[in-house]
Amino acid sequence: MLRAIIVFLLIAIVVSLVVGYVFFYKDQGRSKRVMYALGIRVTLAIILMICVFYGITTGQLNFGAPWS
Repeated sequence: MLRAIIVFLLIAIVVSLVVGYVFFYKDQGRSKRVMYALGIRVTLAIILMICVFYGITTGQLNFGAPWS
C-alpha cells in the first residue's frame, strides 16, 4: 500500500511539473498560477519524503536491489 502511495505521489509531482510549464508558457510568467503549481509540487515532495522516511523506519521499504 505504501509503495502505491509513493508511486501516486511521484506521478502527481510530474503532472504538477507539466501543469506549471503549461501555465508558464501560456501566461508568460505574468500570473500566479505558476507559483501555485510550484507550491503544490513542493507540498507533494514533502509528503513523499515523509512517506519514504516512514516506510524505511517501519521496515516496509528496504535498501538494496530488488533482484538480490
